[in-house]
Amino acid sequence: MRQTIDLDHVVQLYRSYATDLDRVREKQRALLAPPLSMKAQLDDLEAEITYLLLREARPETVVEIGTFHGWSTTWILQALKDNGTGHLYSYDIVDHVVRNVPESLSAGRWTFTQGDAKENLEKIPDTADLLFIDAAHSASFARWYLRHLMPRMRPGIPVCVHDVFHGRRPLPFTEGAVLLRWLAERGTAFFTASRAHAPENHRRLNDVKHSLALGLPLKESKDNPMVFFTLR
Repeated sequence: MRQTIDLDHVVQLYRSYATDLDRVREKQRALLAPPLSMKAQLDDLEAEITYLLLREARPETVVEIGTFHGWSTTWILQALKDNGTGHLYSYDIVDHVVRNVPESLSAGRWTFTQGDAKENLEKIPDTADLLFIDAAHSASFARWYLRHLMPRMRPGIPVCVHDVFHGRRPLPFTEGAVLLRWLAERGTAFFTASRAHAPENHRRLNDVKHSLALGLPLKESKDNPMVFFTLR
C-alpha cells in the first residue's frame, strides 16, 4: 500500500527514528565545521525528512538530480548506510560534490555522473525507489523532468523536490508553479514543512523536535521550500 506523506506520518517517523537521527545530525554537523565547511543547501527539516523517508522506504536504488556541494548527497548516503542497503546515483553539471563526500559514506554505495541530466536520461535508473530533485529551478526544467523523467519512474515511490515554496505561493513561470499544476491535475497530494506556505506544519515539527531533544539547529534558516509526495 502506498504511504501518504503527511504531517502525522512525518511526526511518526521523527519519533520512530529519533535516536538514529540524533546521531546522524551530529555527523552532519561535523561536515559544516572546518576544514570541510560544507555549504548546506537544505534546511534542517528538509534534510531530516528526506533522511526519515529513506529510512522507512529502505530503497535499493535512489536517484538524485542536483548535488552542488553535497549536503543532500551526504544525508541520503547516511540513510543508506544506516539501512545497510541501497545505492545512490547522483547527477550534476558540476563536480564539487566529489571533493566533499567522505569515502566512509560513498564507498560501495554511490555513483556520480557529471553532466546535464537531460543529456544522460538513459543513464538514470528507472528502478529508483526514491527520487530527489534539486537542480535547475526553471519552468523549462520542470517540464522536462515531468515529461521525460517521471514517466520512467515506478508509481508509489517517494519524491522530494526543492525550491517550490519560498513564499506563500511559487512565482509564475517557475519550477514550483509547473510542478504544483502537474500535481493538481493528477490529484496528487503533497507535503511541505515550508514556513512560508505551511506555518502550522513548520511549528508542529519544530515542537516535536524539541520534545525529542533534536531542537539545536545545524543550519540557521527560515527558508525551507521543499515538497514531498508519492508518485502516482
